[in-house]
Amino acid sequence: MAAISAKDVSALRAKTGCGMMDCKKALSEANGNMDEAIKLLRERGLAVAAKKADRIAAEGIVDIAFDATGKKAAMIEVNCETDFVAKNADFRAFVKTVLDVILANNPADVEALKALPFPGTNMNVEGALKDKIFQIGENLSIRRFMVTEGVLSSYIHGNGVTGVIIKFEADEAAASNAGFAEYAKNIALQVAAMPVQYVNKEDVPQSVLDEEKQILMTQIKSDEKNAKKPDAIIEKMVAGKIGKFYENNCLIEQAYVKDDSMSVGKYTEATAKEFGGSIKIVNFFRYEKGEGIQKREDNFAEEIAQLVKG
Repeated sequence: MAAISAKDVSALRAKTGCGMMDCKKALSEANGNMDEAIKLLRERGLAVAAKKADRIAAEGIVDIAFDATGKKAAMIEVNCETDFVAKNADFRAFVKTVLDVILANNPADVEALKALPFPGTNMNVEGALKDKIFQIGENLSIRRFMVTEGVLSSYIHGNGVTGVIIKFEADEAAASNAGFAEYAKNIALQVAAMPVQYVNKEDVPQSVLDEEKQILMTQIKSDEKNAKKPDAIIEKMVAGKIGKFYENNCLIEQAYVKDDSMSVGKYTEATAKEFGGSIKIVNFFRYEKGEGIQKREDNFAEEIAQLVKG
């Protein structure tokens, strides 16, 4: 059997990120062959990943990257099990590399992304993910990503808790103005702080609007004071209240968070006029870490009772 030096173990650890004892064991089993030891660790990494696949990964980060032109951006959510790992520099570097892969290749979905080569390795993204699961010791999941191009602004809140990308249409006079970047950032901050579903009134589906009107009508009719009012009056009351729905659900109608005396739409109009150009908010994309994932709630009292029972 080949002698395994501390230098060899250290070199294998640097290549794989695995623990010292795991590296020493793999080198021993591979009779000192570095490539074979790496293969053994990767094979075990796949096994570890499979065992952890059913563990809930609701922590993690949302991150954003732009290409060299600044006209194309990608946003991703990658989940892990604990906030501790979400703050890990190695985990965050992995996420940034995956963003680079997305920007370079424009994959159609997560499965297509996983099949792409992972830079600096002979693995694809899925293989690199499973390697990372083995190294870190937690279940990790590439949950979602999106790519957009155009006149863009972005904001990441809370070191990766929430990510926002805003897409604009802006003419040269507005886009080249020194103040445009601040305006665009303010809109991204708005969406991060005050989440909405639509950009404009026109984006609200008729079915959603009809349902909201029906709810408002029922509420109004349920009030005894309105019992004898004719339907025409009640419909006018509903129309008056629907404006509040737009304010709560449409970005353009929402009160501007830095000056609630005007709406986001009015702020945009005033800014465009100041710049001597035109600005339109076309779309927004907002990811919040772990949204919609059912987090496990551990019942410690129940666990202790089970332990006592043996």
